[in-house]
Amino acid sequence: MGQPHRIGIIGLGVISAAYLDTLRDAPAIVITAVADLNEERAADVAATLPTATAMKVAELLASDQVDTVLNLTIPAAHAEIALGAIAAGKNVFTEKPLAVTMDEARAIIDAAQAAGVHVGSAPDTVLGTGTQTARAAIDAGLIGRPMAATATMVTPGHEAWHPHPDFYYLPGGGPLLDMGPYYVAALIHLLGPVQSVIGAASKLRDQRTIATGPRAGETVAVSVYTHVSGVLEHQSGVLTTITTSFDSRATTAAHLEVHGDVVSLVAPDPNQFSGEVLVNDPETQRWNPLAASAGYVDAARGAGLLDFVAAIAEGREPRANGAVALHSLDVMTALLRSADIGARVEVSSSVERPEVVPLTEKSEWRGDTSSV
Repeated sequence: MGQPHRIGIIGLGVISAAYLDTLRDAPAIVITAVADLNEERAADVAATLPTATAMKVAELLASDQVDTVLNLTIPAAHAEIALGAIAAGKNVFTEKPLAVTMDEARAIIDAAQAAGVHVGSAPDTVLGTGTQTARAAIDAGLIGRPMAATATMVTPGHEAWHPHPDFYYLPGGGPLLDMGPYYVAALIHLLGPVQSVIGAASKLRDQRTIATGPRAGETVAVSVYTHVSGVLEHQSGVLTTITTSFDSRATTAAHLEVHGDVVSLVAPDPNQFSGEVLVNDPETQRWNPLAASAGYVDAARGAGLLDFVAAIAEGREPRANGAVALHSLDVMTALLRSADIGARVEVSSSVERPEVVPLTEKSEWRGDTSSV
C-alpha cells in the first residue's frame, strides 16, 4: 500500500467540523496541517488531530507536507487560496462555489491545467445515495424521456442560525450562489449541462438581524439579491424552473422534481447525501419509494474529497470536479446577469456528466482496508 494522501485544511469555520468528522480517521488520507486567520482557532483544531500542525496560511501553502489543500474559506477568498495552492504545485479541493466570478473560476482551472494539478469542489452531496439513485433511475429510462424539472430552495435566511452570517449577504453569497450549487450540481448529474437561462431576482430588505450567538441583535448589510427565480434550458431540451430564496418562510414543494413522458420522480434534498427517491404511479397516483441503487452509502461532507483523492490515485476524473463546479457557477452567474438585463443569456461553458457512483458501502469509499 502507498502512503496516505496528505491534506492541509485552510479555513476552520463552522463547516470544517463536518469535514473533520469524516476525514479525521479516514485511512486513505492524513491531515498534516491546518490554518486559519484566527491562529488560536487553528491551534485548537490541531490539538484534536495528532498528525496535524497549526500553520499560518502562507506556511501551509508552501509546506512540502501537503499534497492537497482543502479550501474551506469564505467564498471571497476561494480564488486567492486556490491559486496560491496551485502555484505551490498542490491540488486543491474547495468549498462551493468554486469562486465568486467566472473570471476567477476560469483562472483557477487554467492555472491547474498549466501546473498539471487537480481541482475539485463541493458540493459532494450529489455523490450520496439520494441524487445518485435518482440519476440511475432516470438513466435507466424509468420515467421515460425527461421533459421538465423543478428545483426549489426557500428559507428565511441563514442569520436565523449562523452566528456570523455576514458573508451570505456579500458578493459570492445570496441564496443562489450559497445554496444554488447543491441544486445546480444535482441537475447537471441528473439532466446534463445547461445551454441558456432566463432569470429574475429581487431583494426584500437591506439589512438582516442576527438571531443567535454572541452577535445576536446585530444587523448585517445586504448587497445581493435574496430571491432568484429562473428557467434553465438544458442541452437535452429539458426545461428546469428554479427558485432560490432567503425571503420565504416555508414551502410544500419538493426540492427536486423531474417529469418524464411516462412518470414523474421526486429526488431528495440535494443538500443531503441520502433521502428517499419517489416515483409516481400513473394508475394509483401514489408516490412509491425506490430502493437505493447508486451512490456512496452513509456519506457525509468530505466524501467528495475522498473520491477526489481516489481518482488521482486511479487516474480517473474526480466526480466532484472543477469542470462541474465551473459550469455550475457559469449557470448561476448567467441567471444573475439575466436578472440584471432582463433577457435570455447563453451559458458559455459545458461539461460532461460525471460517471454515476455505483452503490458503495462506507468502508469502501473511506478507504478502509482492515477487512482485506
